[in-house]
Amino acid sequence: MKTLLAASVFLALTTPLYFAQDHSVDEASSRWGREYFPNVELTTHEGKKVRFFDDLIEDKVVMINFIYTNCPDACPLETGRLLEVQGILGDRVGKDVFIYSISIDPARDTPEVLKAFAEGYQAGPGWTFLTGDEKDITLLRKKLGLYIDEIQNQENPNDHNLSLIIGNQSTGRWMKRSPFENPYVLAAQVGEWLHNWKDKRDTGRSFENAPELRSITKGESLFRTRCAVCHTIGAGDGLFRVGPNLFGATDRRDRDWLERWLTAPDVMLAAKDPIATELFERYNKVAMPNLRLQEKEIVDLLGYLEAETRRVEKTEAIDFAALEAARDPNAPSSCCLKQDNEIVTEEIVEDLRVEHEAEVEQAALERRLRLKQAASFASIGLGLILGVVTIFLHRRQSRSREA
Repeated sequence: MKTLLAASVFLALTTPLYFAQDHSVDEASSRWGREYFPNVELTTHEGKKVRFFDDLIEDKVVMINFIYTNCPDACPLETGRLLEVQGILGDRVGKDVFIYSISIDPARDTPEVLKAFAEGYQAGPGWTFLTGDEKDITLLRKKLGLYIDEIQNQENPNDHNLSLIIGNQSTGRWMKRSPFENPYVLAAQVGEWLHNWKDKRDTGRSFENAPELRSITKGESLFRTRCAVCHTIGAGDGLFRVGPNLFGATDRRDRDWLERWLTAPDVMLAAKDPIATELFERYNKVAMPNLRLQEKEIVDLLGYLEAETRRVEKTEAIDFAALEAARDPNAPSSCCLKQDNEIVTEEIVEDLRVEHEAEVEQAALERRLRLKQAASFASIGLGLILGVVTIFLHRRQSRSREA
């Protein structure tokens, strides 16, 4: 049943991407062309007037999501994920892939506000933030399948579908994706799938040589899905992150403060907690979102941060303490400078592999030793039992003969 469900979900997600195979490209592009998409006027974060169809999506491969800049919850995670995709695609963004983030709160998200928001995340060329008339934006959301009546309410009109849309207007291929998808998968979908693999690169890698998947802890799962879009621990993967490096966070911060921060960062920032305020100012005024974590989740997450810090200390030859001490206190955080990101080297990866193999071998050796000890104890125990039984039977026979 689980396999069938997984297959059904996969087909449901991928079928829209390939529907054009049964039709000509002209028919697909016509069906999802000017007659379908509203050509409404929008304003970019740079104050430029544009038309949605004519200027933004016609004959382009695009990623489109809807946000609002004062969102305390998931919007920052959406933006952080697109930031990762931008880093993976590099200078292709703005050339053959375009990213659009459209505000659903145009009354507050003026071009000036959107520009500051884009600068806070260091969005590069080819990633445009847009605002416009609320009715036009609602129409776009409906046409793109991202407006769900059931979640719209008067108390919080900014409740919205977190999915994003990727598509190639010229071929008529469109696909709804989760902003919490692996950024490398998203980058491959817009950079290769939607371009029909025209720039397919031979990496020399094969799935048959892929490493065995390992089990991950609940804390690591939480970090990957909630934190990794904005943070790394140690050298990371070379992609820019808008938040601080969390290496040693559990050593630098009081445990009680960390628990309160993960529970309600928006409340602490509103109360002008000194550390929260300093972090907000230091990291381009990008606020930490309230992830609605439960107490057990916070314990698991902090446990992972501590364990990962200890692992990084052993495996990455980087003196983070010295780097922090030498950094100009008036300069932007090194995590916010794209050129300062360090990539784990092949030597470190090889060391990790050798260390892992040694740990596996040691674990196997200890397991064999425990089995031998258990077998030995079992043998001794069986011998004792047989001895007792033998003595009991011998005495019973002696009493029978005496009688």
